[in-house]
Amino acid sequence: MQLHHLKPRTERKSSKRVGRGGKRGTTSGGGTKGQKGRAGAGVRAGFRGGDNRIWQMFPKNRGASKKHGNKKPHRKHRLYQVRNSKPAVANLSDLNILEHGTVVTPEVLVEKGIIASAGKGVKILSTGELKKKLTFKGFVFSESAKAKIEKSGGSIE
Repeated sequence: MQLHHLKPRTERKSSKRVGRGGKRGTTSGGGTKGQKGRAGAGVRAGFRGGDNRIWQMFPKNRGASKKHGNKKPHRKHRLYQVRNSKPAVANLSDLNILEHGTVVTPEVLVEKGIIASAGKGVKILSTGELKKKLTFKGFVFSESAKAKIEKSGGSIE
């Protein structure tokens, strides 16, 4: 086999030839009038109808350390939304799948699929009822969740 013998498995499909008459009418799907209805014409990439381009609205910060998303402090821009790193959340009703007397850690919740990851910590909220006696290690709790855990006979270490 040689390179000139290779062919794709799927046939090439020719693109629609717009605005040349034919089966789809005179405009052939190109719409009527306007800039996008003309042959060869179009709106350039990044053009927003005369408004500023999106990259013009952000301040000119050189280098990777100045970009948003970096951990270092930076100047907030009016279009930039600060994303707080919040802990993962688990409800008390989700913990009823665990066995009686289990020592619950964030790693256990990740293994059971209750939370996606425990990288930024885990907070236990009081939604639902806890019907098992469990021991908790390494969590942050809401006040009402602490009360419900102690009421069900569980403990917090």
